[in-house]
Amino acid sequence: MDIKTFLYPKNEVSYITTSSNMKEALDKLEACHYSAIPILHDNGVYYGTLSEGDLLWKMKATPGLNFDTMHEIPVVSINKRLKIECVKIGADLDDMLSLAADQNFVPVVDDEGVFLGIIRRKDIIEYYTRNITD
Repeated sequence: MDIKTFLYPKNEVSYITTSSNMKEALDKLEACHYSAIPILHDNGVYYGTLSEGDLLWKMKATPGLNFDTMHEIPVVSINKRLKIECVKIGADLDDMLSLAADQNFVPVVDDEGVFLGIIRRKDIIEYYTRNITD
């Protein structure tokens, strides 16, 4: 078994790009019901992950920032409180599992860092629950 077994492909994952602003990020999070969302460079390379908490802390730390001015804030200027680690598609399954223990999802990239999709912790748990035999 390898990482591909668990891959939820990019075309089924909501994400934003580094050219997005805070308002676009919030709207996307609301629409897809995610608590965090991958950020990609325009060339598809994984940049990082933005969480709802990151947006909240940015609002708290920025005097005068409100829902009417959120469009002025680029997502790349928002501090990320959690560093969501990614895994290469060819990595060992154990590497991915150790990341999944601490993250709700694990971004998957190719050797050039291009985002391929995510592995959801939920899918890992469901797989092992179905396949555990005593």
